[in-house]
Amino acid sequence: MTGCIVGWSHMPFGKHEGEDVESMIVKVAAEAVADAGFEPKDVDAVYLGHFNGGFSPQDFTASLVFQSSDDFRFKPATRVENACATGSAAVHQGLHLIAAKKARVVLCVGVEQMTRLPGKQIGETLLKASYLKEEAGIEGGFAGVFGQIAQAYYQRHGDQSDALAMIAAKNHANGVHNPYAQMRKDLGYEFCRNESEKNPFVAGPLKRTDCSLVSDGAAALVLTDVETALGRDKAIAFRAAAQVNDFLPLSKRDIIQFEGCGEAWRQALGAAGVGLDDLSFVETHDCFTIAELIEYEAMGLTAPGQGARAVKEGWTHKDGKLPVNPSGGLKAKGHPIGATGVSMHVLTSMQLRGDAGDMQIKDAKMGGIFNMGGAAVANYVSILEPLR
Repeated sequence: MTGCIVGWSHMPFGKHEGEDVESMIVKVAAEAVADAGFEPKDVDAVYLGHFNGGFSPQDFTASLVFQSSDDFRFKPATRVENACATGSAAVHQGLHLIAAKKARVVLCVGVEQMTRLPGKQIGETLLKASYLKEEAGIEGGFAGVFGQIAQAYYQRHGDQSDALAMIAAKNHANGVHNPYAQMRKDLGYEFCRNESEKNPFVAGPLKRTDCSLVSDGAAALVLTDVETALGRDKAIAFRAAAQVNDFLPLSKRDIIQFEGCGEAWRQALGAAGVGLDDLSFVETHDCFTIAELIEYEAMGLTAPGQGARAVKEGWTHKDGKLPVNPSGGLKAKGHPIGATGVSMHVLTSMQLRGDAGDMQIKDAKMGGIFNMGGAAVANYVSILEPLR
């Protein structure tokens, strides 16, 4: 254990026409530092998670954090990017700096503004997180990539339409209680299961309700070493943190195995000295419902090909043996790329503090986070628990 989360900020995700990347960064950075009981002059370093890739014209963004206070001037600030795991990459970089004893207080911010682009351009921008030499021609952008993954899974293990609809319905029901979620509406199983004018097929067997939302948003947190955290009002410790990267081309992997995800979970659980049964809940990367299904298997909740069992038997519901995405996940919360991983860490910390309101998991003692970039290429797992 080398680092702790001692403060945070999270703005609602959605379409923010009156905001830009700078204004969102400034807002959450200032709020997180204040929430941790620090002042900007106390921060030793800044990491900003911002994918961009063409979503916004401002592409050099690390020092925009300084717009929140002149007292940040001359501190090291670095932009971090690792596709859809960009936010977790920023958090883990902060942990590394603290572990190296190069910093005592680190501010980590995640941000993205996606909604200003037209739909086709959004798809093209997201597809840049794939292996373009082989995958640039996939129809439907990244939805098309996961549509192919879903089709391959169906071919090997049978039609999973019922299970995917159950995952979507579960996450939307959970999202009703998340004040930061973009969509706070319980859509119900029947709506998610059936094709309709409002829920058309998007790519392969995936319907609109199988796909996470295009969002604007930002979140921030403050990391400290353990000694400093002991003097703070809030202190959520990292029991473990693991990063595993896999090959970028889909052609070099079994695309329905998510082997990098599985390896990241094995490393994190091993380092923490715990098993899945010790976790009170998990926040996982449901960019598409098929991703959550496969992640059940990769984390070891079920055997390969049996992920549907976890949702059909209620294991992953809020009152199940391992609640998954009590926040509503990316599916309901939205997925502003650079902000997602930071958001996951903030919402997990809120659960472990007992401050999650109507999202709260009873007696939450330890939480797991899985955030991935690309199709299980960049894989980050964090295991958090209260410091005291």
